Amino acid sequence: MLYETKFLVSLILTLFIEVPIVLILLRFISPKIRLYKTLLIAILATSLTLPYLWFIFPVYIEYPFYIIIGEIIVFLIESLIYWQLIQITFRKALLISFIANLSSLLIGLLISNFI
Repeated sequence: MLYETKFLVSLILTLFIEVPIVLILLRFISPKIRLYKTLLIAILATSLTLPYLWFIFPVYIEYPFYIIIGEIIVFLIESLIYWQLIQITFRKALLISFIANLSSLLIGLLISNFI
């Protein structure tokens, strides 16, 4: 399978994992936030950061460090996006981003072992 095809599969899988997690966590943390706005921001955050993890970081950071460093950077950038665009506390944004990214990383690793 082409690397680009793997990326697209990963993007779709990541969206299917992270977006519902973000929606559920925000429903508990800040129930006043509009669902539609949260949905768009969660899709935006993942869509903006995943290409860097797949195409930019591997060029500049050696494997396996790019996964660790890249995931940390993605987690922090997505936290900033949630903090600024959803206007929740930075601490809540960190928590949401951490749980969503850790979930997609672990599920992605599990799935990649079976494919």
